[in-house]
Amino acid sequence: MWYYNKTVKYVSSYATAKTCHAIMADVPGMTGWLSITPTSTDGVTNVLSILTAALASGHKVNVEITSNAITGVYMS
Repeated sequence: MWYYNKTVKYVSSYATAKTCHAIMADVPGMTGWLSITPTSTDGVTNVLSILTAALASGHKVNVEITSNAITGVYMS
């Protein structure tokens, strides 16, 4: 499901491409860290890049969340 005009509160990444997480504000029913789950080979890198750019610039994002994981994102 897509959620629109959301604020990125925190982004965290680890040494592997499969363990990245973010905290989003005001997503109904979601609290705490959400994992970033790729739907393509470089999906984690792309999502992480957009989330960190949004966090650094104060821009909002539109985010797709599937099974409590971020699967897509674009900056508003």
